[in-house]
Amino acid sequence: MNAAPVAAPLRIGNASGFYGDRFDALREMLTGGPLDVVTGDYLAELTMLILGRSRLKDPDKGYATTFLRQLEDGLGLAHERGVKIVANAGGLNPAGLADAVRQMAEKVGVPVAVAHVEGDGLPVPDGYLTANAYLGGSGIAACLRAGADVVVTGRVTDAALVTGPAAAHFGWGPDDLDALAGAVVAGHVLECGTQATGGNYAFFREHDARLLRRPGFPLAEIHADGSSVITKHDGTGGVVDVGTVTAQLLYETGGARYAGPDVTARLDTVTLTPDGPDRVRVDRVRGEPPPPTLKAGLTRLGGWRNEVVLVLTGLDIEAKAALVKDQFADALARAGARPPAEVRWELVRTDRADAGTEERASALLRLVVRDRDADAVGRAVSGAAVELALGSYPGFHVTAPPGKGAPYGVFEARPVPAADVEHTAVLPDGRREVQEPPARTRELAELEAPPLPEPYPAGTPTRRAPLGLIAGARSGDKGGDANVGVWVRDDDAWRWLAHELTVERLKELLPETAALRVVRHVLPRLRALNFTVHGLLGEGVAAQARFDPQAKGLGEWLRSRSLPVPVPLLEGVPLPEVTA
Repeated sequence: MNAAPVAAPLRIGNASGFYGDRFDALREMLTGGPLDVVTGDYLAELTMLILGRSRLKDPDKGYATTFLRQLEDGLGLAHERGVKIVANAGGLNPAGLADAVRQMAEKVGVPVAVAHVEGDGLPVPDGYLTANAYLGGSGIAACLRAGADVVVTGRVTDAALVTGPAAAHFGWGPDDLDALAGAVVAGHVLECGTQATGGNYAFFREHDARLLRRPGFPLAEIHADGSSVITKHDGTGGVVDVGTVTAQLLYETGGARYAGPDVTARLDTVTLTPDGPDRVRVDRVRGEPPPPTLKAGLTRLGGWRNEVVLVLTGLDIEAKAALVKDQFADALARAGARPPAEVRWELVRTDRADAGTEERASALLRLVVRDRDADAVGRAVSGAAVELALGSYPGFHVTAPPGKGAPYGVFEARPVPAADVEHTAVLPDGRREVQEPPARTRELAELEAPPLPEPYPAGTPTRRAPLGLIAGARSGDKGGDANVGVWVRDDDAWRWLAHELTVERLKELLPETAALRVVRHVLPRLRALNFTVHGLLGEGVAAQARFDPQAKGLGEWLRSRSLPVPVPLLEGVPLPEVTA
């Protein structure tokens, strides 16, 4: 008896990590080397709010128009090379984008079959702008099995852009949990584009700066069992190694169970191994049935916001700040204006003593006001700031003229029963194929904490040093919460980190988190800790509640903080920032 033929690996590349990513990435991926599918991730929590406001102005819009302009250049190339295109650029109007793609394809003379996935749109509650469920990859798979060359979707999970094509190619069904979980992990690595190829990477100084000038976009060679190799086209910039893949795996995730609509992937089972230059193998991923609910994202306008940044130069910085704060409050009171519901001052001491330039001698005093009422943050605030111009601290000036304020958004996540969402594939011939939710589900529950390694030997001499000399980190946002993933690259460092970087130590190193709920997740196979800081970002990125509203720099702040590090772990590490 002849063995069944083994399906060839599927090469899936990414050409967009967000709405606004490198415009020519699609052409680069199509011309840079062999590829079967190219994906584009255009949607984020903030993007849905932006598209919602766009649709208010024009009901025919609500999708990522950049995608269409990229297709004008790339559709012919994809057709010539037999590459399928899958993107979530449909946003709030995937049917509208699919029609626009057909019109554009006819205009440029490229015969392609176009399909789309819909059903993510939910009834929008009063006071909200958008409401969308995060769908899985089955609708994408159905479109591709029906012969689609281009598939556009609305709100699907980022990983669905990979699980869908992989399921279609290998014939996976909903019970192929391990294979689907492997594809979810590959999809999570690819979703943010060049963050997997050296972009935003903690140890960037270890690589040739010329390589990092323009990182190439990543691709995954996915195998029939769900294992994959993360790589990039030969000759492109950037770097793919275990560190860059680990960093992206930790980005915007939480515990060991990474739940999605198709499968719950067990991140504590992921094994990463080098597979040659710019190649990392990802395998042994285990999958569990998905939860019975889908994540739904809702956006609304939360109110109005205004900001004034004052420059304080030279001597008496603290006294100057105190004076202008008092004057500002007095000016509002004299104008009969009600103070905004939220008034936040932040003094950023960027100044240096005896500085050689005026800018280096200056600090920034940032005022942020927020209120439900536009008038409360508009003219009353900007007028008060302007009126102080000639009667306040010496050297008074601002970085930009005060404005009238702008609306800010709020993102909320809620669970919805998967059975209540009609996930529909609209095939190239117009037929509608409703996707049944998985028959097997499992309520999501935290795993017991895994055993920690043996502690680093007690009594080892230590030296006070920044954590980042031996540990990498990557951080990001999920609604109002922040995630900080921290990893090390050898077993000795892991023995130290696993016991040293507790929740209590994190709160000590990052005082902004001290009063918040922080949860630590341990991922021994990655030598990593993943922290979720609940509530750090207020009402989410669109609300701009803090200086770094997406927590992008939170991990780098943590790496800059000093603590006692065992001296042997610092051997061979440059120590310019170490203090005795």
